[in-house]
Amino acid sequence: MSHSSLLGMSKERMTADNKRVINNDRTVDVNQLVPIKYQFAWHFYLDGCANHWMPTEVSMQRDIEQWKDPKGFTDEERHVVKRVLGFFATAESLVGNNLVLAVYRCVDNPECRQYLLRQAFEEAIHIHAFQYIVQSLSLDEGEIFNMYREVEAIYKKDQHAMSCTDSVLDPCLDTTTKEGLQTLVKNLIGLYVVTEGIFFYGGFVTMLSFGRQNRLPGTCEQIQYILRDESIHMNFGIELINAIIDENPEVWDESFQEEMIIFIKSAVTLEGEYISDCLPNGILGLNTDVLDEYIKYLADRRFEKLKLPQQYGASNPFPWMSEVIDLKKEKNFFETRVTEYQTGGALEW
Repeated sequence: MSHSSLLGMSKERMTADNKRVINNDRTVDVNQLVPIKYQFAWHFYLDGCANHWMPTEVSMQRDIEQWKDPKGFTDEERHVVKRVLGFFATAESLVGNNLVLAVYRCVDNPECRQYLLRQAFEEAIHIHAFQYIVQSLSLDEGEIFNMYREVEAIYKKDQHAMSCTDSVLDPCLDTTTKEGLQTLVKNLIGLYVVTEGIFFYGGFVTMLSFGRQNRLPGTCEQIQYILRDESIHMNFGIELINAIIDENPEVWDESFQEEMIIFIKSAVTLEGEYISDCLPNGILGLNTDVLDEYIKYLADRRFEKLKLPQQYGASNPFPWMSEVIDLKKEKNFFETRVTEYQTGGALEW
């Protein structure tokens, strides 16, 4: 879009009714936030700001002491921690690049873009968090940050999630066509439903299980904040997908729905393979069967939000995970600090 098309003289004021999630016409100024039509986007933006945090404000001293203790962790536990960090270390970068290079370009609604800017910043914080954790524990940075290319189970997850990104990066993508819109929607499902809504959660529940035993408290505190951020990301993304479908119902035809069901179910299978690689034997009361049940339970919840039929009928073996996500001003789950920051307007300088 040229600079001349971004700004123009007009005596007609924009109305909320004219706004669309994507493919806005000339009556909509993409620089003008108000009047707000998509309240969900603005509320998620405010929630993200209220949840602001920075990794270096979390003490890693106890984690360092525990990790250096030769008897602090079994070899299998150390393997799990490294595998989880290895996946997250690069997955957050893939998400951030997708947001900035693909999604932001296609979604031209101002309030949705406002949230996307906030989300992109949060992805940067998450990348920072994993660098901070790896550095604090004196882990081999080359090993951790190259796992997505060297460990097949991680590589296959990343490949599956990003398989629909290349076509969205194509500058010739035409989202005014049904095929172009379906390409965008599949990418959004790959980003928000598969990556942030399924692939991340096996790692979350595994790491937070250490936290429930007061192990790696600083790492788990940061994971808790990341989980809370990602929960908002996913919910925003599904709202965005449903808004696009509501405005373009021809996109969500029967064959495309079936394609998305297969796409998500394939992700569940890949997550099962990753869990088997992380947990060849059970630890912390976790094993491949119980984690597989949890991933299938999550997938059914994602299908439900997309108004698709559930596929597994699985139950939730970790009800405590909902408590972690929902915590506000109470003491944090691992009793290390208050989880809700003061926002800038409340600070005294």
